[in-house]
Amino acid sequence: MTDTQDTPAQDWRATVFLPKTDFPMKAGLAAKEPAILAKWAETDLYGQLRKAREGAERFILHDGPPYANGDIHMGHAMNKILKDIIVRSQSLLGKDAPYVPGWDCHGLPIEWKVEEQYRKKKLNKDEVDPVLFRAECRAYAETWVDVQRTQFQRLGVQGDWADPYLTMKYEAEATIVAELLKFAETGQLYRGAKPVMWSPVEKTALAEAEVEYEDIVSTQIDVAFEIVDSPIKELIGAHAVIWTTTPWTIPVNQALAYGPEVHYTIVDIDRRRYLVAADLFGPFLDRVPSEYGISQSTGMRILGSQLAGTTVRHPMHALGGFFAKPRPMLPGDFVTTDAGTGLVHMAPDHGEDDFDLCKAHGIDPVFAVEGDGKYRADWGWLGGEGSVINPKFNAPDGPICTALRKTGALLAASADYKHSYPHSWRSKAKLIFRATPQWFIPMDAAVKPSPPRGEGTERGATPEELATLAPLPNPLPETGEGAEGNRATLRGTALDAIERTRWVPEKSRNRIHAMVVGRPDWVISRQRAWGVPIALYVDRGTGDYLRDPAVNARIVIAVAERGADAWYTTDHQALLGDAYDAANFEPVKDILDVWFDSGSTHAFVIEARYGLGTRANLYVEGSDQHRGWFQSSLLESCGTRGRAPYDAVLTHGFALDGQGRKMSKSVGNVVDPLKIIGESGADILRLWVASTDYFEDVRIGKEVLSGTSDAYRKLRNTFRYLLGALEGFTEEERVAPEDMPDLERYVLDRLLDVDRTLRAATDAYEYNRYARTLTDFANNDLSQLFFDIRKDSLYCDAADSPKRRAYRTVLDILFHALVRYAAPILCFTAEEVWGTRYPDGGSVHLLTWPILDPAWGEGVDRAEWEKVMALRLVVNAEIEPKRRAKELGSSNEARVTIGYPDELDRPRATTTELAELLIVSDVGFEHTLHGPTVIVHRSEDAKCGRCWRLLPEVKTDGDLCHRCTEVVGA
Repeated sequence: MTDTQDTPAQDWRATVFLPKTDFPMKAGLAAKEPAILAKWAETDLYGQLRKAREGAERFILHDGPPYANGDIHMGHAMNKILKDIIVRSQSLLGKDAPYVPGWDCHGLPIEWKVEEQYRKKKLNKDEVDPVLFRAECRAYAETWVDVQRTQFQRLGVQGDWADPYLTMKYEAEATIVAELLKFAETGQLYRGAKPVMWSPVEKTALAEAEVEYEDIVSTQIDVAFEIVDSPIKELIGAHAVIWTTTPWTIPVNQALAYGPEVHYTIVDIDRRRYLVAADLFGPFLDRVPSEYGISQSTGMRILGSQLAGTTVRHPMHALGGFFAKPRPMLPGDFVTTDAGTGLVHMAPDHGEDDFDLCKAHGIDPVFAVEGDGKYRADWGWLGGEGSVINPKFNAPDGPICTALRKTGALLAASADYKHSYPHSWRSKAKLIFRATPQWFIPMDAAVKPSPPRGEGTERGATPEELATLAPLPNPLPETGEGAEGNRATLRGTALDAIERTRWVPEKSRNRIHAMVVGRPDWVISRQRAWGVPIALYVDRGTGDYLRDPAVNARIVIAVAERGADAWYTTDHQALLGDAYDAANFEPVKDILDVWFDSGSTHAFVIEARYGLGTRANLYVEGSDQHRGWFQSSLLESCGTRGRAPYDAVLTHGFALDGQGRKMSKSVGNVVDPLKIIGESGADILRLWVASTDYFEDVRIGKEVLSGTSDAYRKLRNTFRYLLGALEGFTEEERVAPEDMPDLERYVLDRLLDVDRTLRAATDAYEYNRYARTLTDFANNDLSQLFFDIRKDSLYCDAADSPKRRAYRTVLDILFHALVRYAAPILCFTAEEVWGTRYPDGGSVHLLTWPILDPAWGEGVDRAEWEKVMALRLVVNAEIEPKRRAKELGSSNEARVTIGYPDELDRPRATTTELAELLIVSDVGFEHTLHGPTVIVHRSEDAKCGRCWRLLPEVKTDGDLCHRCTEVVGA
């Protein structure tokens, strides 16, 4: 009796060569990355790398120092990750690419935080021993250096974390002093009283880079100055009207300015005559209250240049003394008719134009406003009152306007003028221009070249050697702007250096060029406590500073041994030596601008570690550093070495929230990098940085990070597939490229293309192009094409079949290339991938750029492959709707008929080869009037029970095809 029961289908799964790997699909980076960091530290990976690259071409990316103050933010993360990607990629190229991280430890940000602690305790910092206060600042900085060091390392940033540079290290402070003394010895310093940006809250001058502008509403006033003398007799007794938004400067007024080419008119208001610009007659009348009565123009017109020799008197002249002196009217090219009255009141203490114009006419500042923003106690009007930045002090009903109103001089006052105004970026308080005695480095004075000393040596100088070094050479620029006596100026040398430097992106060259062209002399002094001293002695008799190399040498050695505190605690007679009497000299009490500190880092980091005369290959910072570190480093190096301290400068944008807004705690839109790392891992953040167009401002938020995570997942799955597909691969299995099928050779040719693109992107520092090329290749060329086509061969061919061996050979080549390419960006994942395949193979970061054979691309017909790729798109577009409609289970079930009007248009591959490349059951061709056309039907062939292909040789679903029968039988 025959058994009529259905025979169960044979299970062939055990005969299929499925990928095998322990590499998990789920990354779990937040948990894995700390363990990888610990292993790197335990094995001293950075030290291994230095030994491995010893003697190779060196690439130095010099780290711009962040302030040792607070947890890192997204701007820090973006900057450090980008630097690390650059350094790792240069190391991958086989170069010796050390990275020395550093911190800016002096200055207002840290001092301000320590003062905040004092204020909470109701202590006055000015009453504390300066040395004790400096010690507290040092301790505060040390705390945050340790915190930030751990946070930066968590980002995967590799560097010399055991020995970073700190501007507060004794040897650094000594070098900073030595650099200052180079300027002094070549006459590139002067002390003068000029208006500088001043913070009454912080009681110090500020650099331009420490200033930010915010919109505010100020009081605007129109004030009348009675004309007491003039070559134009009709003006005597009239009143010249000025308009200002800084009422507090009226008590320091010393002159009025007019525009020589401006036309003025006389206005009659309530039986008084007022002089204003003719073009501003209407707006002026709009501001004057109606109670002043009917107003009309006299019709009299006066050209500004005719006002020469006219004098006015101060509205508060009745106070006598300073206020009783006549005020001259002076010609000012800066006077316009854009706003106001066309006349500008001059207070040389509180404006650059004011200072320059008054100085040219013998009028000096009077220093009426103290450091805290109050008028001097002995000042004749409002003495001891202020602060001048207090809105109530300047208000229409405040003391200034009230006094002016009583004299009849106040014509209009309203607290409604909206404009942009400078603020301290640290305290957020308003700033003022204030003339104080400051130390300057001149931009346009002739620079004396100095003889070279020690350039090109292979080590840094000791403190004793440092003390005796003359400034490095300062040659005339070949194309820079000349100066008096045909000798270079600092500005000319810097502009020449800008032209000789590579700027990435190129447009950033124009930005820093414009800033250097227009910048004033460099104010290097600060009236604070925590910083490097301006270690100069001023002759009490002459007012000049001492220029003595022997004294300077002793100063440098003292600072090297005891730090900057030595200047405040030392016996100055010992430093001056027997040649001078300390009683005749005043030690300068000011400290250096912190931008001079960080501008000198090239000296105590690059030259100290890699030899005098060495300069960095690259500086990398945000676009705000064109007026900050890029510029201070440029000026410092040009002033002491006659050249830039860098070969190239890369500028990146700022990190904004997902909506393109600046991040702000008050708005609540801050994206915390530490939170992202804790939840998703640092590699996600690193891939985001690499994927952005970071030359511009970039966005980050949940949606952006979701896209980055998806891109990461696809890359990870590519590595997972490679690891699984290469399980058990040996060298005996390897096939020579010339013996490979066309598809394998095509993929190797594509790899050559990718390699060239990645090298070019690395040279251009375009890691968004680098990341995009890498991810597109992995997704489009590999996962969606190569892996998809060859999975049948991998799973179902005999283990030793030539096609399968060729495929696995290419997979091995791809693995070694891709894991290296990915390492600079996905530093943790690449290490995990490498360690999974080679547990005892060391670190992936010790490897170098893959060596590919250009011959792989020989004989590959790219045009033919472009036809195949285009055909795949068309065929897939026809198959996909049928899959969604359940007419097909997979593309393997499809029978495709392709039509071309000309046989020359179709690919040269055979129908069998095309069926494999298109992953369909069968391919046929027909002639059509246009094309290509594609018709898809379900194949009527049966399905192989092992490889699942529908083939005519399979008579019944579940039977084996010829290939599978042979493989299983073997």
